[in-house]
Amino acid sequence: MAERKVLNKYYPPDFDPAKIPRRRMPKNQQIKVRMMLPMSIRCGTCGNYIYKGTKFNSRKEDVIGETYLGIQIFRFYFKCTKCSAEITMKTDPQNSDYVVESGAARNFEPWRAEDQVVDEEQRKRNAEEMGDAMKSLENRTLDSKREMDILSALDEMKSMKSRHATVSVDAMLEALQRSAPVPQREDDTLEEEDEALIKSLFKGSNEYVRRIDDAELDDDDDISGETSQVGSKKQKVSQEVSDTPTAVMI
Repeated sequence: MAERKVLNKYYPPDFDPAKIPRRRMPKNQQIKVRMMLPMSIRCGTCGNYIYKGTKFNSRKEDVIGETYLGIQIFRFYFKCTKCSAEITMKTDPQNSDYVVESGAARNFEPWRAEDQVVDEEQRKRNAEEMGDAMKSLENRTLDSKREMDILSALDEMKSMKSRHATVSVDAMLEALQRSAPVPQREDDTLEEEDEALIKSLFKGSNEYVRRIDDAELDDDDDISGETSQVGSKKQKVSQEVSDTPTAVMI
């Protein structure tokens, strides 16, 4: 066991490394790699959808004669997960993406269309500015104006945020309480509804009905009793006077 753990091996005195035979590797040898699918695709043979992030074993090779700014482009071979049909794709260093070559079709991705529109506008602008110095100056002026507008909007947002930061929760609640209307009680609302109903009933006539209290009613009964007693006394006195003989004046 100890001989396997040594750091230095024994080389005999007549050892010549040049005599060791070397294997000749092919120039474009395929390498087996395990990778994840960088995009969602649909198989062209069976119509199966293979989603982004699916792991699979693939074979990688160099694309002969295709480079981008000195960056080598690679091609990958892998099989469909359902029908085992071969699908090929290669790298796209210019757009930092992958391109499906054969065997499948890439699914529609809306953000890729937006990026393509932006790239096309940028290329069109560069082509316009290529031989026209005034156009380039106008574009730079518009860009600087747009940046100034963005900075002013950011400053305004920062100032608003700083003003709002000084307002406390308690002060906000007090302001809301002061501004909120005072709610009326249910009893008051019922009384107001009753008064409005009474006014609507007696709106056409000018006569008003006054409610008589119990105390006033008792006083009226006492007064009527006293007046009846006084009237009876007066009637008796008148009867006595009529019964007495009248004296004859000589």
